[in-house]
Amino acid sequence: MIKVIKPLVLTALISLAVGCKSALKVSGTGELNKEVTAKQLIKENSKQELKFKTFQSKVKIDYMEGTTTQSYGVNLRMEKDKVIWINATLGLARAMITPDEVKYYDKINNQYFEGDYRLLSDLLGIELDFQKVQNLLLAEPIFGLKTNKYVASTHENSYVLQPEEQSAIFELFYLLNPSHFKMDSQQLYQPLSRRMLQIDYKSYQEVGKQIVPEKVHINAVEENEEVTIDLEYKSVSFNEDLRFPFKIPTGFKEIVVNEAN
Repeated sequence: MIKVIKPLVLTALISLAVGCKSALKVSGTGELNKEVTAKQLIKENSKQELKFKTFQSKVKIDYMEGTTTQSYGVNLRMEKDKVIWINATLGLARAMITPDEVKYYDKINNQYFEGDYRLLSDLLGIELDFQKVQNLLLAEPIFGLKTNKYVASTHENSYVLQPEEQSAIFELFYLLNPSHFKMDSQQLYQPLSRRMLQIDYKSYQEVGKQIVPEKVHINAVEENEEVTIDLEYKSVSFNEDLRFPFKIPTGFKEIVVNEAN
């Protein structure tokens, strides 16, 4: 089940044209404006934040680590800012993530986990909380754009936002699509620990007049170990009445995470 959660923790349909003088001007083809400011990019990105009460999608996951390749199908459900619920095919594994805890069970190995975000943080290599996990899954900026001062530039076919002063612990880059201002890529580098996490949002889909990830490619590297994940979101829907059932079966063995990790 860890390998089911890990890929999920680890993933141009609308052109905007703004006429007022102080706003960002964009062509219908998504042509880059090299005079753009960080403030303008942040404003345009915030307009595309997904608005919903509940979210549901079927997610196809292709996972590769070393010589191991596996494919999964899961049902992903969310109640915004409250719960992320993941159910594997045939109910063989299930996870529920809330702002307070992470828990899951695995019927194949008869084991379960209940605890904080340390397990997920270790898997991804960065300190996680509920908001960061939700942002990754929805192609929102993982650390948000309100807690830092950013500078803007361009790289190939994307706008780039990066902190005015990069952290000594890790370097952060957001690449934004010039047509709809959602993420093209989120990139985190930790040179001292030789870690890298790159999430590329390869394509988007329009659902209920909102822009939603469709295909996501994730590459995570630590030392000489590399994990590659491809996610494909299908049958996306908003604001349905959803249930989030979760009950650990009797007799399962608890997984205990070593405090030293």
